[in-house]
Amino acid sequence: MTTTKFVLPESNIPTTWYNVVPDLPKGLPPMLHPGTREPITPADLAPLFASELIAQEFATDRDVDIPGPVLDIYRQWRPSPLIRARRLERDLDTPARIYFKYEGVSPAGSHKPNTAVPQAYYSKLDGVRRLTTETGAGQWGSSLSMACAYFDLECDVFMVRVSYDQKPYRRGLMETFGATVTASPSDRTEAGRAVLAADPDATGSLGLAISEAVEAAMVSGGSARYALGSVLNLVLMHQTIIGQEALLQLELADDYPDVVVGAAGGGSNFAGLALPFLRRQFEGGRTVRFLAAEPSSCPSLTEGSYDYDFGDTAGLTPLAKMHTLGHDFRPPAIHAGGLRYHGMAPIVSALREVDLIEARAVPQTACFEAGVRFARSEGIVPAPESSHAVRVAVDEALRCRETGEEKAILFSLSGHGHFDMQAYIDYFAGKLTD
Repeated sequence: MTTTKFVLPESNIPTTWYNVVPDLPKGLPPMLHPGTREPITPADLAPLFASELIAQEFATDRDVDIPGPVLDIYRQWRPSPLIRARRLERDLDTPARIYFKYEGVSPAGSHKPNTAVPQAYYSKLDGVRRLTTETGAGQWGSSLSMACAYFDLECDVFMVRVSYDQKPYRRGLMETFGATVTASPSDRTEAGRAVLAADPDATGSLGLAISEAVEAAMVSGGSARYALGSVLNLVLMHQTIIGQEALLQLELADDYPDVVVGAAGGGSNFAGLALPFLRRQFEGGRTVRFLAAEPSSCPSLTEGSYDYDFGDTAGLTPLAKMHTLGHDFRPPAIHAGGLRYHGMAPIVSALREVDLIEARAVPQTACFEAGVRFARSEGIVPAPESSHAVRVAVDEALRCRETGEEKAILFSLSGHGHFDMQAYIDYFAGKLTD
């Protein structure tokens, strides 16, 4: 009998996160204070983040312990399964071996709880009563709402308006977990009011929603802190539990990837899968091709400049050295709302600069075509964001069909698309454009 699903017991959940910063070949340029343009200090971040999260953002240790209460919650869905996509292989008639790490088994339906839970936990330890955040497609907002419910925290989510309108069930899920959800731009903040004054019909962006969430935390009088679902070093570190599990599961499969693929908007999902394999490479292991799949309508890695830029539209956040399209860039209203971000994580950007990873921009309709093909083969409907990784993995498998190479391809299926069916309905109706 051939094995399709490679499953680890709860006792094999990694007990540390991997911090890649000490291993970066050229280090990581510091973030800069938005006012002074000098390197930020931990004290500069104190109004926004819990103390332990700030320590993790500046951490220099390769391995950071995962707290027991966080591991207790992780056990609800971790380790997530590694699945051999045998039916997809047959459908593509490829000699490639295709594996996907399925993060849609989490209660919120994506990889985002991997960082939402520790962010809520550390905030609770600091006596915080409320967390503010932004969300694009709603996966991050759903995850933080769930995490706040675990730790009895209030959650205030600014949801990009186009997604607020497109995805009412995501909004309903957040409200079920107890969150307050506001369409961004809103009249609750100066940043939102400024945009609405210039364009009352503005569809919003992640950069603007970040501005509103940061402003809401800063004017709270110390009762609230801000939480971010991607980009930051600490977020990418939390997500490395994905790749660490995948390494153990591929040992069960007696295989090792030649290609690792992940969707990339802010970079946390891609990095979470790729960084542990990159660590093996740094330690003398096999060389792997790492492919970051991004939307061609918001192509920060393939088209953006590598420069210091704000993480938000209003310029309230520190400046980070990253691949960016400019903090005032307004992406089209594509359905992959989680990838509509103007910049890429500094860690991912730094790896791209030294050619340790590659990037590929793919158009919306081609991603949905691959997502439908995957669903009809494997029975799982990918989130629109995840379909970008599916598209690139399928293209690599088709290339193997042409060359005859029997490569192992691993990709991250970062979440299911059960709350995104309107996007698929629009695709079938021919309403989606590139």
